[in-house]
Amino acid sequence: MQATSSTAVESRILALVESILAQNGLAGGIKRDTRFSDAGLTSMEMVNLMLAIEAEFDMTLPQSEITPENFSSVETVARLILRRQHSQAA
Repeated sequence: MQATSSTAVESRILALVESILAQNGLAGGIKRDTRFSDAGLTSMEMVNLMLAIEAEFDMTLPQSEITPENFSSVETVARLILRRQHSQAA
């Protein structure tokens, strides 16, 4: 598996978040460090985001990694994805 840059990963996550926000008529314009709760994502939308991330990056996230700390912003999700990709490649 090839290593992916954090910028590329963040761009893909940002697109997923903006898509979920747009489906609910919420304005996008979030940044990498915008908290998802501040952007208006509900707990159900967070579940949808997690599933979309698993599909986008072709991975299954272990339950232990699905925490508020790992799913608070684009930046924290990107770190999680990169960490998982790195451990799978090792």
